[in-house]
Amino acid sequence: MSEEEYEVEALAVEVSAQPIELYKVLKIANAVSGGGEAKYAIAEGYVAVNGELEQRKRRKMYDGDVIEFNNEFYVVICDQPVDESPQEPELAMPKPAKKADKPGAKQASGKGRGSKSASGKKTRGNKAGGKKKSESKAGPADQSTGRKPISF
Repeated sequence: MSEEEYEVEALAVEVSAQPIELYKVLKIANAVSGGGEAKYAIAEGYVAVNGELEQRKRRKMYDGDVIEFNNEFYVVICDQPVDESPQEPELAMPKPAKKADKPGAKQASGKGRGSKSASGKKTRGNKAGGKKKSESKAGPADQSTGRKPISF
């Protein structure tokens, strides 16, 4: 089987860095309306890269790669060198603990309205200066869920 060469007209897709993921190239080229549509088209087999069917959404594309989608051809153009440095997620790196300004001051966790006390139990912050709301208005809370009944 001999490899044949074809001459086709391709639209240039200029990217700022390489490698770039395949679905992003389709978005940049305005071949699709969004990333979800691009990923769907790739997964369903509507996209070919360098003449071969490609179903990997995050395939790395480099300068000179040719993409065929919807009977149109796109060529990746990038004048930057290849950057293959592995990017580590920020969550993998531990963050240093913040120190309290005043001795004995508690730090807020920053999540939700409650925070954990020294005993490890979750407490709720009250806006009324530490006074508890009366439970007689809505009735007692459900023991299993902690929710109060609603009456209309």
